[in-house]
Amino acid sequence: MKAMILAAGRGNRMRPLTDHSPKPLLQAGGVSLIVHQIQRLRAAGFSELVINHAHLGEQIEQALGDGSRYGVQIMYSPEGEGRALETGGGIHRALPLLGDGPFLVTNGDIWCDFDLRQLRIADQDLAQIVLVDNPPHHPEGDFALLGDRVQFKEQARPAADPVLTFSGIGLYRPQLFAACPPGAFPLAPLLRSAIANERCGGLRHRGQWLDIGTPERLQALDRMLRTV
Repeated sequence: MKAMILAAGRGNRMRPLTDHSPKPLLQAGGVSLIVHQIQRLRAAGFSELVINHAHLGEQIEQALGDGSRYGVQIMYSPEGEGRALETGGGIHRALPLLGDGPFLVTNGDIWCDFDLRQLRIADQDLAQIVLVDNPPHHPEGDFALLGDRVQFKEQARPAADPVLTFSGIGLYRPQLFAACPPGAFPLAPLLRSAIANERCGGLRHRGQWLDIGTPERLQALDRMLRTV
């Protein structure tokens, strides 16, 4: 199975840090965010990776090369400076590199100790996503979880079905994107369609998860990693 790291975001909330460096190359604990991702994927058995990029993307290719120094093979899906295709459009563009079977996708700007080997997409499903407890900056959550099935949060029964936040980690079948035209579009509507058709599974991760979306969160992760 192949894996994709989403690395095309502009990182506006990280400015001025991202004015001259793409967000995935920002460091925490002396290692860039994207290398943390590569190391975790490699440890879980993923050796063929696809990375998309847009803002200052050539720096990512220069820094990572073909991936051999990390024990992986990296293919790139460039989107062009200033032309990021959003999450859904970026994955859609990379489909020829990801193959015909299910593939893993992870956001490039998260820190998570989830064991990626737990992911198993059911035969009838188009997606399986990892959900986490709602962070302080997103208290309302995204979806509800009933057993191993993802539901709309409006369907949650009080004190029964937890409303959780999408972690940015998921397994997807190419068929999830079958009706999508090329171009920029978000992933969320595709997930909502799969949920509505009862074709989206989910797992709850109760461990560490951080959305590294601001300089303050990057500093917090850096402090955490340097004290381990």
